[in-house]
Amino acid sequence: MESLRRQASKLKEQVAKQQQAVIKQFSASGYERSDVMVIDEVEMQRHQQLEKLYRSTRGTKDFQRDLVKVAEVFTAIGYKHIEAGTKLSEDCCRYGAENNQNINENILPKAAAIYGDARKHVEKEQEDFNRLLSSQVLDPLRAMITGAPLEDARHLAQRYSRMRQEAETQAVEVSKRQQRVREAPNPENVAKLHAAEARMQELKANMAILGKEAAAALAAIEAQQHRLTFQRLVAMVEGEKNYHLRIAAILGDVEAEMVSEKQRKESAPPVIPSENSSQKAVYFLAEAIHPFTAASEKELSLGVGDYVVVRKVSPSGWSEGECKGKAGWFPSAYVEKRQRIPVSNVADEAY
Repeated sequence: MESLRRQASKLKEQVAKQQQAVIKQFSASGYERSDVMVIDEVEMQRHQQLEKLYRSTRGTKDFQRDLVKVAEVFTAIGYKHIEAGTKLSEDCCRYGAENNQNINENILPKAAAIYGDARKHVEKEQEDFNRLLSSQVLDPLRAMITGAPLEDARHLAQRYSRMRQEAETQAVEVSKRQQRVREAPNPENVAKLHAAEARMQELKANMAILGKEAAAALAAIEAQQHRLTFQRLVAMVEGEKNYHLRIAAILGDVEAEMVSEKQRKESAPPVIPSENSSQKAVYFLAEAIHPFTAASEKELSLGVGDYVVVRKVSPSGWSEGECKGKAGWFPSAYVEKRQRIPVSNVADEAY
């Protein structure tokens, strides 16, 4: 019976060792989770602290990788954007240059040239944003993800985890030796118990030192990870915001210039017909109800109350007439037709 008990005990030990070996194999790349109290409450708190720090640094590292992937995609899209935008700029400028002789009759070539020039500035902003992503986001995060301090701190935690597993096994060994001494207190069993207890004390002392060192290293890395990742995230958001604001400003100026060109063309006075034109002139008297300042020598300045002899009215909204010895074009809506000049105005002019 005693022989069977010993064989069963040996078999149990072998199974326990095999289980520990399997656990070590699968936990070699991480920190082993365990709710077993190996030594005391203080060690248990240290173990839980390291487990929490290990998970935190791993989670932040994964988030840093996500940010790097996003920044890489943004950069790749940016280069495609630059390539397409540069081609568009060249096409617009070419069209504007090839059709500039028709610019007075057609606003499209002028608009194409304006937009083509603006695209160059848009692509310059895209290049600047790509450089910002590289220097302010990608490079710092990559350096920290692959940096030695993070790996060194995590290796310390992994060493502590393996040492804790060894201590857990050693605690079982001490308990077993104590049981044998109680059953057979011979010198051999007592010596083996003392050796097991000495090894347990050695592991306990080493765990205290290594645990403290690993916790300090991981806590420092965790704080550095959070600080640097937050800074890089803010830099990416700020850079993207400024990029879009500058693009919006460039396109806003382009739109304003295009609209201005369109309005200028639509509101420009018609070409003055030649003296040999067969168009019949119609004369009538009009009074200026809004002031108008001539922008060219072909236009006629008017003050409120001035009387104009209108000679031609154009469908474009401009009229041609004479006032105070000067002739030129003015907006038709700025005057109203009159039958005659009031007597007071005639007297003032005579005076």
